[in-house]
Formats: sequence, structure tokens, C-alpha cells
Amino acid sequence: MTKTRTERDSMGEVHVPADAYYGAQTQRAVENFPVSGWELPSSMISAMGRVKLACGIANRDLGKLTGSGKNPLSDKQVESMLAAATEVAEGKLSGQYPVDVFQTGSGTSSNMNVNEVISNRAIEIDGGDRMAEVKPIHPNDHVNMGQSTNDTFPTAIHVATAVEIQTRLIPTLQRMHAALVEKAKAWDKIIKIGRTHLMDATPLRLGQEFGGFARQIELSIARAERARDAVLELPVGGTAVGSGINTHPEFGARVAANLAEQTGIAFVEAVNHFEGNANRDGLVESHGELKCIAQTLLGIANSIRWLGSGPRCGYYEVKLPTRQPGSSIMPGKVNPVMCESLMQIAARVIGNDATMTISGGCGGNFQLNIMMPVMAHTSLESIRLLDGGCAAFIDFCIEEMEANEEACNAAVEQSLSMCTSLNPLIGYEQAAALAKEAFKTGQTIRELCVQKNILPEDQLTEALDPWKMTEPQA
Repeated sequence: MTKTRTERDSMGEVHVPADAYYGAQTQRAVENFPVSGWELPSSMISAMGRVKLACGIANRDLGKLTGSGKNPLSDKQVESMLAAATEVAEGKLSGQYPVDVFQTGSGTSSNMNVNEVISNRAIEIDGGDRMAEVKPIHPNDHVNMGQSTNDTFPTAIHVATAVEIQTRLIPTLQRMHAALVEKAKAWDKIIKIGRTHLMDATPLRLGQEFGGFARQIELSIARAERARDAVLELPVGGTAVGSGINTHPEFGARVAANLAEQTGIAFVEAVNHFEGNANRDGLVESHGELKCIAQTLLGIANSIRWLGSGPRCGYYEVKLPTRQPGSSIMPGKVNPVMCESLMQIAARVIGNDATMTISGGCGGNFQLNIMMPVMAHTSLESIRLLDGGCAAFIDFCIEEMEANEEACNAAVEQSLSMCTSLNPLIGYEQAAALAKEAFKTGQTIRELCVQKNILPEDQLTEALDPWKMTEPQA
């Protein structure tokens, strides 16, 4: 059996794993919510550590921790508390956050989990006995001073979301953009047939097609930046309902400034703390941008999957890298697995947006949203999936793709849409009749025009020049 120790909170005694840094309130939550086995992401725990560090610094600088209130701390104890918060922020106390995501909707259980870990670790750093019943550095009185779960937990969600977007997603999207631009430049001289409605259309260059993909990712980078910026206002300082009870008037601004300094992200105090506590509209907006990025990636991956289809009975205009056997029964079959992986990721993120929307809308009642833990988990999952999926797609698909110039060229002359460039010379109706007759007889547009002497040879050659058809003409 697991060895335990006895801890006490306002409701009485609780048996806690003997070596755990957390205490009674965390253990109660573990027992109350044996639901999914999903813990809050490490990025969220790190953000909570950052918030506790910033709050501790603000309270220290305002003279609150060492003041005349109940159980004032010494300067040495304050530094121990800040050191413990720093360890949480740096992920050095992993494995100490067992509370299920599907817990109390404010995140109180996880807030107290972090408070207890910082309290006990601070006592230990200070040279005390963290197992003792009396906590000289108290999880509520000191670590949580001037705070409520209702303002610090959503603050941590905003911090975690912005940091993950800034440090992970945006750099990966920038790398994808660069990789697609490189392919666009390398393949700019390769002419191929266009497709609209999955049907033959006028020619374009393979580089132009991939340049279009690159621009979509460039726009996705801008959307990721907007997703980050949607969560820059921090609720901290509003405490329980937005009124700021039990905290210093400067507290919220100081904490936001410290978090901005810690992360290099322009966090600010909420303009209105009642709004800041009551709803998570900024987080819903942020995820909406992530959803748009996901559907962009879905479209790109699907198009590349089609372009690589074959190798003999599909388009096969792009040779996708061979990553693994594609069938347990068909020898030699290779599938577009990286495209399929990214498409599934996109589907998950798009589905996650429904969770965010419902949680934001239905969860926000009066002065508090009560679906925040699942919003934290969902937002951070989407960012992690987009980052990981894009990185794998770059490394194992985009960078190793090759153009099949022969296949690209072969379809151009056969396309009935070649007649489009004849419109200005012979009119839409006659050009349409030529397309229908060419399809019926199996001839190319060029062959039929020569046979019928539609235009002089030099004019016909110029009109049916595939390269010229890839650019505007005066």
C-alpha cells in the first residue's frame, strides 16, 4: 500500500501520499474527480507558476508579505516562496499535479494544488519541515495572497496560451512558410494543368500553386499573432468577482507587467475586471483563429495528397516521400501518411473549437466562467497539435517532396481548357464548340484548330502557348 501522511484543511483531515508536495485540498480533488485521467498540460502548470511568481513579487514589493497582517513572512521566507514558484514555472516539480481536467469549473482545485506545492517546497527550501501540520509559508495566506482562483486561473490560461503560440506555433508556421516558398521558387518553370471543381482548368505553374499554399501559411502566421493578442488582457487583480477585494489597487498592473517581463509578451491588466472575470471571450476568439489555421492546413494537406495520388492511376504531379508501407495486403503500396496525419489533426482542432465556443458561452454566468479547466486543456491541446503536426509535415513531407515534371507537362496539351485563351480571338461560343468536339473525337484543341484552320499558324501558336496562359495578357 502507498504510504500516506495526514494533512488538514478547513474541512478536516485527509490522507495524502507521504512524499507528495501537494496537500489536503489537492487530494480531495483527486478523490472527487476520478473522471478522465487527463491532467492539466505542463504548459498550463508552468504558466500558473509564472503567475504565482509574479503575484509573490508584487506582494513583496508592495510590502504585503512582510507587513503587519496575519503571519507575516521574513525576507528569507519570501525569497524561498519565490524560488519555489520559479521551480514550478520551470517544470522542476512535475508529477505533483494529479487533479483531473474535469474538476470544479473555476479551476480552484488546480489553483490550490499549485499553492500547496509552492508552500511545501518553499518551507523545504527555507530549511523547515514540509510535513509539519502548521505551514509557516501558507498556501492560502501567503502563496495565494491578494488572489482568487477566479482571476489567477484564467490569467494563467491566457499566459499559457500566448506563450505556446509565441514560442511554438508561430515559429513552426514560419518554418512551413519558408519551406513552401522554397518549393514555389524551385518549381516556378514547371507548367501543369489547373483544376477547379476537380475538373480540368487552364494551365498554371507548379510554383504558382505552391506559392498559393505559402501565402495561405503567411496569412496563418498573422492569424496566430491575432490568437496570441486576443489573450493579452489579464484578469488578475479582480479577485473573487472583479471588485478586487483583499488586494492592493496596484496589484493587477504590477503582476501583468512582471508577466510581460518574464515572457516578452505584451500582457496588460484587464481594462474592466468584471468583464475579465465573467467571461472568456478573448480565449474563444483566440481559438477561433486557431480553427481557421486548422482548416487552412486541412485544405493544403488534402490538395498535396491529391497531387501525389497515383503513382500510375492518379495525378502524381508531386512525388511524396516514402515513409512506410501503406498496406498489410497490397505489396509495394505507399500512402500519403503525412497528409493524412495533418488532416486528422486539423479535424481535431476544428472539433475543439466547438468545445471552446460552448464553454465560453454557456460557462460564463454573472461574475465567473465555470468551464475554465476544459478550456485550458482544449486550447493548449490545439496549439500543441498544430505545432507538432506542422513540424512533422515539414520534416517528413514538404522538404522531401519532388516535382514530377513529366506528369505535369503531359496533361497540359490534353486539356480542353486550352480553348480558354481562344475566347478573345474567336468568342466563347465557338471556343466551347471546339472543346466539345475535341472531347468527342479525342483530339487536342491545337490539333482540331489546325484541322479546321481556325486561326493562322503563328497566331494559333501564340494563343495556345501554355506559358503565356499562366500570366495575365494585355
